[in-house]
Amino acid sequence: MAFSSIVQLTGCAAPLWEAVLTADMTDRGVSREKSWGKMEKLWLQMKATVAAYEPDTRSPSGLVGGEGAQVLGGASRLCDPFLKEIIATALKTGECNACMQRIVAAPTAGASGVMPAVLIPLQHRDGFSDEAMVQALFVAAGFGQVIAHRASISGAEGGCQAEIGSASAMAAAALVQLCGGAAEQMAEAVAVAITNLMGLVCDPVAGLVEVPCVKRNVIGAMNALSAAEMALCGCTMPIPCDEVLDAMRAVGDAMPETLRETGRGGLAVTPTGERIAQEFL
Repeated sequence: MAFSSIVQLTGCAAPLWEAVLTADMTDRGVSREKSWGKMEKLWLQMKATVAAYEPDTRSPSGLVGGEGAQVLGGASRLCDPFLKEIIATALKTGECNACMQRIVAAPTAGASGVMPAVLIPLQHRDGFSDEAMVQALFVAAGFGQVIAHRASISGAEGGCQAEIGSASAMAAAALVQLCGGAAEQMAEAVAVAITNLMGLVCDPVAGLVEVPCVKRNVIGAMNALSAAEMALCGCTMPIPCDEVLDAMRAVGDAMPETLRETGRGGLAVTPTGERIAQEFL
């Protein structure tokens, strides 16, 4: 897609999702039907991943599995059913990734639980059509393209802010779209979501996309929800979204290599983290 800045993306005359779809058609040289069909397939796969979740399945390391069901089955203490479903869906999808099941990289495999976690429960609660959900995914993709261009979506390049942070921002924009917000509010939600997770390191224990990755999907989803809510209520970021993304890039560039997916920093080098690595590897 051709978008390189938030200003360029949100300044389109057409509805934002339509502008992203048109850009995809041009960029890939495909018909409208093929562009829409690919995005629809991704949406249906997100739902299929969650529907096929098996709570008894464990990852090869044994560190991940079953907690999505555990949250849904636990007594409600703090969250209403909608929030519990968001938490559980993020866990379920992250667990499916760790257990080598089929997921949608959105934008990466390690952050695959964030978008489904906010979109699927919202569809369940509010009855949005699949068509509306696909439109929201086009919005998310447009913002993801700008994030990838101006900053990064790679944990090895920019830390977990580039993975969970990007996914959270994309999900926040999608939520604003579904709730009828303006393109400028989508940009505000993206800026807030990125700001809240800026500097988040990537420190996978034993080099696996399991700990702390799966639970960080939950944080990304809840952050998206709060960022979208603030944007829809008229809250704004004093720093323009493009500048937020440029700052994200600078933070990623300054991040030590040990905190960029190498498994040589953060939780990965705690005594327990190192023991797990020795046992598994």
